[in-house]
Amino acid sequence: MQTTLMIYDGAAPADSDVPRTGGVPLAPAGFTWPMCGDCCGGPLQFFAHLPVEDGVLSVFVCQNDPGACEFWDATSGANRVYLFPREALRPVAVPGTGVTLLPATSAIRTHVVTLDHEDACDFEEGIEPDAYDLARSGWKREPEERFGKQREVLGSLGGSPSYLEDDRLPACPSCTGTMEFAAHLEEGISTQTAMNLGGQLGYVFVCSVCREGAFLTD
Repeated sequence: MQTTLMIYDGAAPADSDVPRTGGVPLAPAGFTWPMCGDCCGGPLQFFAHLPVEDGVLSVFVCQNDPGACEFWDATSGANRVYLFPREALRPVAVPGTGVTLLPATSAIRTHVVTLDHEDACDFEEGIEPDAYDLARSGWKREPEERFGKQREVLGSLGGSPSYLEDDRLPACPSCTGTMEFAAHLEEGISTQTAMNLGGQLGYVFVCSVCREGAFLTD
């Protein structure tokens, strides 16, 4: 059982083409900054730039009045996920109003955690162990340490959505098929770098055929 964790790796240039949270989005020519389709109508905040096998995932979430717009709902219009091709991406002009950028840009490095049967034996009999939960809770934990360093974990790439019920899996708005899980997102290592997820875990989904994306929290 393998999980690809996303680990905080210090500051990054705001317009770099590396895995990161914050900074300025990179998009193809002609891209228009997304606006909230729920209640506020303001520009969404850019959360993450995540290079993946099929391109680059770009995640936006409404933060103009946290809690007013339903940014946790995949169908509310208060968030947006784009799957861009890797070629010809350029920094996007940032709107002059609204909550658009995170306070800091955080580089991400990936770390593959392999869990064996013994790692899952602590779970109650009959309960399927959750790969992401196990990998995150054990990050950098040494035998003599009481606690690990889970705050360094910014999420994971691929795998399966942690503890998310099947009836919450989003459908692609174009083909209506169930989207594939792409990434978990955690709030971040500090208040200066954090994405506001309301204290919840974020989920990113994608339909690679239609190049549609979705975001929700638990």
